[in-house]
Amino acid sequence: MVTETHRVRLFGIDIDCVDTREAVDTVLRWVREPDGKMRYVVTPNVQHTMVFQDDAPFREAYAAASLVIADGWPLVWASRLFGNPLPERVTGSDFLPNLFQKVPADRPMTLFLLGAAPGIGEQAAAAIHARWPGARVVGTYSPPLGFERDDGENRRILDRIAAANPDLLVVGLGAPKQELWTYRFRAELSTRVALCLGGTIDFLAGTKARAPEWMQRLGLEWVHRAATEPRRLGRRYAEHAARFPALLFREWRDARARAR
Repeated sequence: MVTETHRVRLFGIDIDCVDTREAVDTVLRWVREPDGKMRYVVTPNVQHTMVFQDDAPFREAYAAASLVIADGWPLVWASRLFGNPLPERVTGSDFLPNLFQKVPADRPMTLFLLGAAPGIGEQAAAAIHARWPGARVVGTYSPPLGFERDDGENRRILDRIAAANPDLLVVGLGAPKQELWTYRFRAELSTRVALCLGGTIDFLAGTKARAPEWMQRLGLEWVHRAATEPRRLGRRYAEHAARFPALLFREWRDARARAR
């Protein structure tokens, strides 16, 4: 199990110093060896980092996460620049396939997909079943817009998850909504592990394409996403990209001050 001693503090976020294999093994252990505690995983990138600076409830949600894995090359590069390197980038879109590959067909892992547009969860479930026989989707749900402010709808979602009783809950609601919602209902979620993974359900369904590999390697996946969803993400991503250099400089300045 990952502990505090394995974490790197970067931009105020305590990030677990794990690679993909270690992260996958940790989640599998939590699923296979339940101790009655529901754990959840968050995946910081530049967008999350900028929200983290301004949003106290988001910081609370991050502080309660059991596993914090770096889903963004800029964070990995910054950790190396400041001499406390994270081993690699662990994207949510890569994490789930790696997790599913390690689950044997004769000992399946059940999961519930929460998020994405209507019908996308079912497409993702079909794709998962076709590719990974050890992963069995036992429920999907696309909540309506503004559901997080509707107590009755939240109760219905929690009841759906409880009825399915999955080993794993994939929460694909986008940040910061998915982290805030998971944190808010963490004591009521009937699952062993919840993964806050943004657009991963869409990627699994094949309705959205990831950036080309060269853009991923250069840390430009956010540019691809902003270009493919300009109305929803363009302005937000541009603002975060514009502010990030100043945050990076502040982190560098503080690191130098601590080293004196």
